[in-house]
Amino acid sequence: MKLSRALGVAAVGVGTTAVVNRTLRKRAGELEPALPGDQRTYRWRGMDVAYTEAGSPENPDLVLLHGINAAGSGGEFREIFSNLAEDYHVVAPDLPGFGRSDRPPLRYSAALYEDFVADFVGEFDDPLVVASSLTAAYVTAVADESDVSRLVFVCPTATAGPEQKQAVRELLRAPLVGETTFNVLTSKPAIRYFNADHGYYDPSAAGDEWTDYEWRTSHQRNARFAPASFVSGYLNSEVDLAATLRELDVPVTLVWGREADITPLSDGRDLADEADARLVVFDDAKLLPHVEHAEAFVETLRQELTADTDTS
Repeated sequence: MKLSRALGVAAVGVGTTAVVNRTLRKRAGELEPALPGDQRTYRWRGMDVAYTEAGSPENPDLVLLHGINAAGSGGEFREIFSNLAEDYHVVAPDLPGFGRSDRPPLRYSAALYEDFVADFVGEFDDPLVVASSLTAAYVTAVADESDVSRLVFVCPTATAGPEQKQAVRELLRAPLVGETTFNVLTSKPAIRYFNADHGYYDPSAAGDEWTDYEWRTSHQRNARFAPASFVSGYLNSEVDLAATLRELDVPVTLVWGREADITPLSDGRDLADEADARLVVFDDAKLLPHVEHAEAFVETLRQELTADTDTS
């Protein structure tokens, strides 16, 4: 094949791929709020961070912080948000780089999210904080300076990815190949696979409507940049969960799905013992007991949030 012809074929391939990527973004459309309530914007470091607010401001503040994954958003709390708003002033942001928040092409880091959590949580008066997975580590790192009144963590971990791999991060950040690779990783079959593999004990709990929302949020403009740092290990936290939680002067409750395998229950038992925290275990659940067992989770949460500070 002559060089000119080879270059022509390559150009056609590149052009076709670019068209496919643009088509997928167009199909995703503008993302609507995942949670019912008042839609607010928190201005932070030049970014508009979207959050949903519900419940009387006279009630105790309850901040819900979603976990980190390619399709993450405050919609993680969709099954419990309205119920909690009956008794609490509930706020749930989409973390920077996710959901309806701005997604600038930054090289996202654990330090950035720790700073965001400290600033956002600091806007509220002695808030109760619920955080899941890796985000719980960010809360732990800044809890001592944030005046939180109680912490509830769902399957917390400080490491949800590999050791830092710059090549992987830069591959996903690349203009054409990165977007194409990310589109494959966040296709609906891939989302269903990840949900079934480690998200849900019963994959049907996700539902087609939510799977579609996850697909749409992961196909917004610049959606790949925060997950690029996640899958390459740059969002792993350096905080020692057990040691730091043990030193905090606030009650800590850990909630775990018995069938969780990414962060197995054995990790939860060890962390509870080392951190002197209470451990609540949900059967038939993996990483998302607040979705799979929403009513029981809310009842447990209410009991924990109103319990005496002695968690021994």
